[in-house]
Amino acid sequence: MTEDFYDILGVSRDASDEEIQQAYREAVREYHPDVSDDPDAEEKFKKAKTAKEVLTDDEKRRMYDQMGHEQFVEAEKRGATDSGRGGAGGMGGMGGMGGGGPFGDMQDIFDQFFGGGGGGGRNRPRQGQDLKTSLEIDLEEAYHGVEKQMDVRRPEQCSDCDGRGHPPGTDSQTCPECNGQGQTTTVQQTPFGRMQSRQTCRRCEGEGTIYEETCSTCGGNGVVRADATLTVEVPAGIRDGQTLRMDGEGAPGERGARNGDLLVEISVADHPDFEREGDDLYTNAPISFPQAVFGDTIQIDTLDGTVELEIPDGTQSGEQFRLRKKGMPRLQRRGQGNLYVQVQVVTPESLNADQKEALEQFAEAGGEEIEVEQGFFDKIRDSL
Repeated sequence: MTEDFYDILGVSRDASDEEIQQAYREAVREYHPDVSDDPDAEEKFKKAKTAKEVLTDDEKRRMYDQMGHEQFVEAEKRGATDSGRGGAGGMGGMGGMGGGGPFGDMQDIFDQFFGGGGGGGRNRPRQGQDLKTSLEIDLEEAYHGVEKQMDVRRPEQCSDCDGRGHPPGTDSQTCPECNGQGQTTTVQQTPFGRMQSRQTCRRCEGEGTIYEETCSTCGGNGVVRADATLTVEVPAGIRDGQTLRMDGEGAPGERGARNGDLLVEISVADHPDFEREGDDLYTNAPISFPQAVFGDTIQIDTLDGTVELEIPDGTQSGEQFRLRKKGMPRLQRRGQGNLYVQVQVVTPESLNADQKEALEQFAEAGGEEIEVEQGFFDKIRDSL
């Protein structure tokens, strides 16, 4: 078998257990020897079943991802002897990791492959998978904090069978393959002693019980996809790209284990008037030529109302002023950033007769021979 287990089932390497189970069920419907006309159906069915058993076992999947397909398959064929020897050099130098030398990492691999003394398999409670989604808010909402409602489609426990995978009252019997243990055990003699290899029972898939009927709603998986409306509490000061964790709102756990969490990545939309850098905000404010020359008090819009800014006389276009603590709240800390205001001197596009006369007198008083009609303001603009 040279195919990658992920390729056999047609799933990505970060596929969830639910996605893997769904892919396996599709493979069963297509390649089960009792229903398929494909001459290679039996072989394809076996490959799909093997892939599913490895990828739905947390410990085996970790080992498979670490070792790669070929070395993992060889380890299963040859047992602990070849798997252990590979730790020193045959696994791409893994033995040098963790400061424990080759035998330190080899023991980790043994723990993963043989159950680690704690017992692997699917018959123990297992926490549900974490799920991810995204939510966009505007800068005002990031400033004040906001409570948002969000619609998500997620796996939930099947209500028709209460997550059991079979209808209530379905006839059942103890699995004869594992005697109700959910696991089968193989004893192997190695240079390190007798090793016990525990694997999920292939017949009952770790349940320990075989049921005569599966739930038609969830296909025996105990989980269905459903729409849910959730309320997200977005704290003030959150930044673009940060993630909120909603406890217990992820995929349902197995056999009574807790649900996973829902991770919500926050996207803060651009604002037409403000730019953000960390907790500081930046904006522009127009002022007239007389305001720049003589000084003035102007009104500045912030995300929390209007404040006054004193413009001193002789202010130059492009000069920047700081308004302390008028920026973004500091997330989970006291205080706020600053608001930086860059002023721009606005040149009027047209003047009346009195304005032209006044500016001509201003120019003459400065010893400049300038005709206003010939681009006086253009020259002022160029000099700034």
